[in-house]
Amino acid sequence: MTEYPQPYQLAFDDAVDVWLRHWDGEYQHHIAASYGINPGRVNDVLKGRKHLGSEQVAASKRRAA
Repeated sequence: MTEYPQPYQLAFDDAVDVWLRHWDGEYQHHIAASYGINPGRVNDVLKGRKHLGSEQVAASKRRAA
């Protein structure tokens, strides 16, 4: 039996980074590739299906920068 590594799960801080990179104009598939995940997981964050509140945290970070 072949054991496969567990797929990477985006953490809340990753989701904040996804928002910041998305707002900077980076394509979803490029963001996903940097984490080694399916682009659908990035889309889950951007559509509010995962990591609720990450958009607000990212917006706060962006304003503070």
